[in-house]
Amino acid sequence: MTVISSETACAAESAPPDRMLNQHLAGLDDRDLLDIVRLSPRASERRAVACELLVTRHQSLVRSCVRPYLHSPEPAEDLMQVGYVGLLKAISNFDPAVGCSLATYARPCISGELKRHFRDKRWQVRVKRPVQDLVLEVREATWRLAQELGRTPAESDMAQHLGVSRDDLRQAQRAELAFWPHSLDAPLGGQPGILADILGEEDPRMEHMLGMQAVAAHWGELPAREQEILLMDFCGGMTQAQIGQRLRISQMHVSRLRAHALGYLRSRLLDPKEHSVAYG
Repeated sequence: MTVISSETACAAESAPPDRMLNQHLAGLDDRDLLDIVRLSPRASERRAVACELLVTRHQSLVRSCVRPYLHSPEPAEDLMQVGYVGLLKAISNFDPAVGCSLATYARPCISGELKRHFRDKRWQVRVKRPVQDLVLEVREATWRLAQELGRTPAESDMAQHLGVSRDDLRQAQRAELAFWPHSLDAPLGGQPGILADILGEEDPRMEHMLGMQAVAAHWGELPAREQEILLMDFCGGMTQAQIGQRLRISQMHVSRLRAHALGYLRSRLLDPKEHSVAYG
């Protein structure tokens, strides 16, 4: 993988470095190369060669940081580029006073760059920041736990490892679907046509739901007995004779009250301003 030098702090603005200089610096350890990066002018050839050598030496570190994200829709080559950006930032900002190796210092820099990339550039829909962070933690932990357990981690394993509830974990798993948008031209599995063909179709239940909402708005205007009759009829599936027996009134009386109630609701739904139906 060749990192685009013009995009990094370790870019070389002159011709390709001299082979002799490359061979000379190749014999130095990381600390000496980091000193060259820290003390040399940013546009110097010597600094560019030192940077290039350090990047080459730590390619495996970048690959290990990228590995948990390889099952994402992002191309592996693009992820490696992002990882190299994080490595170059670590090389440029390394402070020898911290007393650790470059690899130890660079790993969180690389992982942080990858997380920023996903957080800022890959979300197709708006997802809350804590959920975004948990999605990335789950992805990284899945690979690590699989290595430790020798199997795909269960939901309980993951929740315990991350110290989160199962509800939070499921929310993160649903949010990850935002990384996988589907094209409207995608074919339908097992049947002819494309995804766009089935989107926007009228749901036959929608009209029923709207009708029930409209009825609910005027339900309280009915007398209690008429409400009871309609509930036994439409919800209980009872006949008018059974309703009459339950209420101890004649079947004809049930029919009259039922018709009266339905007529009132119909008039209110068709003409909300009409109040002509009176109760006797």
